[in-house]
Amino acid sequence: MAVSAVLGFTPVSSSGVMAASSSKLHFRTKPNPELGFLSSQLSGIKISSNHSLISPSPISAPLRPALQPVARRVCPFTGKKANKKNLVSFSNHKTKKLQFVNLQYKKVWWEAGKRFVKLRLSTKALKTIEKNGLDAVAKKAGIDLRKE
Repeated sequence: MAVSAVLGFTPVSSSGVMAASSSKLHFRTKPNPELGFLSSQLSGIKISSNHSLISPSPISAPLRPALQPVARRVCPFTGKKANKKNLVSFSNHKTKKLQFVNLQYKKVWWEAGKRFVKLRLSTKALKTIEKNGLDAVAKKAGIDLRKE
């Protein structure tokens, strides 16, 4: 009773509706047999109370795009990854920051496969591939180019 006095609500009546003083909202505390759920005029949320009272009806939820995998910022050929650094202000306050690898999407000609292979590699790996060849660098890194 003390809580209802603080909030301005009157006790629950026999019909199951909580009446508020003057211009307050009304809340249904007992399920309506026709509806089969508790309802609130405040937000329109329906809370299921007894599943036997509710007839099954298909609920159409909005379609969300499927979660797609995020590419890691690591070069598969050289193993280069982000470096942690400090941003140092004039007052010598240090803030952590990441220096990411310069990864590029590049189509590289694969001589053994007689086709182009689309790769995401660092610029350092690109220079190494130009120097040693794609087959040698992929073999050293343990990458199978036939899958791609």
